[in-house]
Amino acid sequence: MKTRYAVLFVAGVGVWACAAAGAQPGDDVKALKQENTELKQRVQTLEKDMAELKGMFRQQAGELQTVRETQKEDLKQVQALLEKDAGNKGQKWLGIRSSLDMEFYGYIKADAAYDSARTDEGNFARWVLSEAGRNKDEQFNLTARQTRLGLKINGPESDGVKSSGRLEIDFYGGGTENKPVPMMRHAYLKIDWVKQRFSLLAGQTSDVISPLVPDTLNYSVAWWAGNIGYRRPQVRATQGLTIAKDVDLEIAAAVTRTIGHDSGAFDPGDTGEDHCLPGLQGRAALTFPLLGAKPTTVGFSGHMAKEEYDTDASDHGKGLWSWSANLDITQPVLDWLTIKGELFTGSNLDAYLGGIGQGLDLPRIREIDSCGGWAAASLGPWDKWRFNLGASVEAVDGGDVTDAGARTLNRSIFGNVIYDVNGNTSIGFELSHWHTEYKNTDAGDSLRLQTSFIYKF
Repeated sequence: MKTRYAVLFVAGVGVWACAAAGAQPGDDVKALKQENTELKQRVQTLEKDMAELKGMFRQQAGELQTVRETQKEDLKQVQALLEKDAGNKGQKWLGIRSSLDMEFYGYIKADAAYDSARTDEGNFARWVLSEAGRNKDEQFNLTARQTRLGLKINGPESDGVKSSGRLEIDFYGGGTENKPVPMMRHAYLKIDWVKQRFSLLAGQTSDVISPLVPDTLNYSVAWWAGNIGYRRPQVRATQGLTIAKDVDLEIAAAVTRTIGHDSGAFDPGDTGEDHCLPGLQGRAALTFPLLGAKPTTVGFSGHMAKEEYDTDASDHGKGLWSWSANLDITQPVLDWLTIKGELFTGSNLDAYLGGIGQGLDLPRIREIDSCGGWAAASLGPWDKWRFNLGASVEAVDGGDVTDAGARTLNRSIFGNVIYDVNGNTSIGFELSHWHTEYKNTDAGDSLRLQTSFIYKF
């Protein structure tokens, strides 16, 4: 009995299930198709989103790699600059708004000087004024005008060509003592063909002629007293050549601005400009082993320039020549001893800081001839001490000057000691004797004591 009921119950459940399964077959198929379509759309959307995410990840990974490579290059450049700067007193950095390598340099210098007789111009010595009627007129000066600021710019090298530039000023441009005016010393660009050892320079910088200077604390470095050569606008070409093993030849030639004289009321006033042609300078220097471990350098140089002095507005004026022939020698003797010096002869050299500041005899409008030279020895360094000593002299042809107060001879003898307090700071003391002779009047003699405090950066 129980078995029969069980069979009937199972059969009933089966009939009910079949009826339920076959109640609405069309609606279920339609629902399944719609669900399948929606699933396909969702899969396509997900695949699209995944593709976009992969692209974004690839782009970000590329950008991150680029940033990492840039940071590595920047780090290499900074490390190279730090290595280059080790032991160097200058400060270098990559320009904030430029990719160029820049070096900011200079020094702060305070000079205190006592002269036993009055010198021109006081802050530094050029010559001693005549003692006629003066009777040892002592003087004292204190200045910071020689403080110097400079900027060197090193451009990138590409295709074997390297470019660079330099700008430098001090404060001897005039003005009152506590409000000095800046003076441009250097402002030029330079292009180097490295492998060819050839370069072009354009702007203002030192003359090609007589390139050496004695190591003095006195600002004028024996100018007007046997050392000629200054700074002026120019376009210069320089070629280096190897003559033999350890023997080099350097040839430099420049077209320069002729700095003339005031020709008076007739325009233009500058006689160098009025001539309408530039000056020419050249130098050939041979470097070779001779004495000691370091090579010797011997240079021969000269210049030629012409001026036009207008005496009458109706004609072209009178032609005036400026010229020089020069010899310079640098001779290292020992590791602690170097001797150097120059000799010159020429005419109308006041613009080159020769002629004891006299270029023309104005009463006759005639060039003034002069000659001179200097020699100096640098000793050390020994620990923190350095020493320099030397002498210079210049003589003017007495027949070329007619003024009774014209300077005919100027001489200086100097010695100094410099102590390095640390890597940036130095204190120096210099003792020099100056003697200046005049035409038809008394000479002048002065003992100069100068102390300098220098902070380099």
